[in-house]
Amino acid sequence: MSDFTHLDDKGQATMVDVGEKKVTLRTATAQSIVSLPPEVLEKFTQDDIQTKKGSVFQTAIIAGIMAAKKTGELIPLCHPLGLDNCKIEMQLNARQELEITCTASLTAKTGVEMEALVGASVAALTVYDMCKALSHDIVIKETKLMQKTGGKRDFKRA
Repeated sequence: MSDFTHLDDKGQATMVDVGEKKVTLRTATAQSIVSLPPEVLEKFTQDDIQTKKGSVFQTAIIAGIMAAKKTGELIPLCHPLGLDNCKIEMQLNARQELEITCTASLTAKTGVEMEALVGASVAALTVYDMCKALSHDIVIKETKLMQKTGGKRDFKRA
């Protein structure tokens, strides 16, 4: 038997059977870090970057939420989930990097880690897309799960 939940006894890809799992409130928070070069950072106006395409952050927030809602269509073995909530926040950190945080929640038999990770990732990609005319030196450095609650075991990154 495999340790991987998406492989059956024969090593074939399979969707996890959640039929016997308990319905609980489940939340997950993921974060993407985007390194912005000086020519992009200088375009900041208080809390956002305005481009010919519009507000970078507002567009990225909408894109991230839309993507989180479609995770089951994007990741082959993910269950399609109806999210109760999805929130994306953006801020510059002390290193002048953009921190994108996506928190997703629902009451269900399976968790929302993938939805949070997809939401943060697509928001980061949207920032890149909207700012690439200013510079191609934008780097999406990392995307990681920060915490999850409500499933078999909780997780919180130190």
